[in-house]
Amino acid sequence: MNHDEFKTADLCDHYAESVRICAPGLLSFGGHKRFAGPITTIKCFEDNSLVREALSQPGAGGVLVVDAGGSRRCAMLGDQLAKLAIENAWSGVVMNGLIRDSADIASMPIGVKALGVHPLKSQKRGVGERDLRVRFAEVDFDPGDYLYADEDGILCSAVALV
Repeated sequence: MNHDEFKTADLCDHYAESVRICAPGLLSFGGHKRFAGPITTIKCFEDNSLVREALSQPGAGGVLVVDAGGSRRCAMLGDQLAKLAIENAWSGVVMNGLIRDSADIASMPIGVKALGVHPLKSQKRGVGERDLRVRFAEVDFDPGDYLYADEDGILCSAVALV
């Protein structure tokens, strides 16, 4: 999806009854401030093995939503995984956790929302779950639903809105 085709404020005005709006708190790090697409989910904690696995597969313009438990002890996404996401046509990543290499990611053509930054990489144990409902920022993220993010916030919908 072209990342300039919508504004979350307008989507809220037109679809207030059917969108789920994330609580504020996730910061924007990617070169694309506006991004959208169908959701794929991962639930993991201080282990980004499944994040790498997912971003290594075709994204088809989707958004990877990662519930990393809000950990502030290590980064779950860095410049190498962001490059992988771009190569595999992911629109963006929404991370309930931290990222690193933020200066590099800021210049990359991908949307990234996260809680903040940390220089330490995560562990690699292959632990986590994929394609299940995850909840953070006061919103349920369901695989196959649609996510829309821009400078004003993040919202989800069971159906495509644009």
